[in-house]
Amino acid sequence: MKKTILNWPLSMLLSVGFLLAASLYSLGSGSSDITLKDVIPTLLKGSGTPEFSILFDIRIPRILLGFAVGGSLSLAGVILQGMFRNPLVEPYTLGISGGAALGVALCIILGLHRVFPDLAMPLFGFIGAFAVALPISLINIRKGMVKTEGLLLTGVMISYISSSIVTLILAISSTEDLQGIIFWIMGSLEEPSWLLISIVLFISLICLVLSYIFSLDLNALALGEEEAIHLGVNVERAKKILFLIASVLTGVSVSIAGIIGFVGLVVPHFVRMLAGYDHRVLLVMSFITGAGFLIFCDTLARTIISPVELPVGVITGILGGSLFVYALGRRFLK
Repeated sequence: MKKTILNWPLSMLLSVGFLLAASLYSLGSGSSDITLKDVIPTLLKGSGTPEFSILFDIRIPRILLGFAVGGSLSLAGVILQGMFRNPLVEPYTLGISGGAALGVALCIILGLHRVFPDLAMPLFGFIGAFAVALPISLINIRKGMVKTEGLLLTGVMISYISSSIVTLILAISSTEDLQGIIFWIMGSLEEPSWLLISIVLFISLICLVLSYIFSLDLNALALGEEEAIHLGVNVERAKKILFLIASVLTGVSVSIAGIIGFVGLVVPHFVRMLAGYDHRVLLVMSFITGAGFLIFCDTLARTIISPVELPVGVITGILGGSLFVYALGRRFLK
């Protein structure tokens, strides 16, 4: 604990620095010729120029959405890994992403995304996510007690069922619908609605504050449920609220940005390597680092083979998977 306390200010500084560097890199990168030194003069000139529109309508919204979604997925990963005491659990393990994917797939094949282009897919993704989260909760919360193993197993099974139904829909979809579903599943931060971005940003920050209230409970749960009860923690109440927070974070993120993998799995592991296991630091640092990681990956996705934009899930998968293998290798070598 002594080593962790001494290291956490430097680790937090590195995390904030990474977020700022990723944001500035994203702000000054793109297919148009707007460099970082041109950003402030362009914004000061005001609207009416193509450069202002590129910054205000494309780059800044993507940075804000990357901050909210990356932070949310990382935070959900920390909460679930601490709650289940399992380092391989991530936000998508519980089947919530599968439900969101199923909701969006139904929205696309029914053609509703053409009738309500801005709201239909996020709305159906959100409904799909909670159509899955609700039965998982009802099945595994009985007599006021949360069955942790049941939550995990039920979530994995529902995830497989949802994926199978989505595969069935893909098999019978037209070429246009098939492309739309696949690109949504691979994830994107391209969201034109400032209202939706503001909602996701607000929810992510509120959930960060609420989860921080339970940081000491998560520290106690890391010792085991019996030990946590002896330490005076209301374990069942803590598990219910933490599961609800993680479900909201995952459902909102997936519904607006698609299934962006590895952020909620990899980032918490690296933050633990830097700052230790104290959730008072881990929750905040994971949020900030996850936000920076997703903003960085999104910038690579839209610039690496510009003007063609890759799905951000491709970049997070390649980078996140490689980093996770590296982290596991270091752990085994020790």
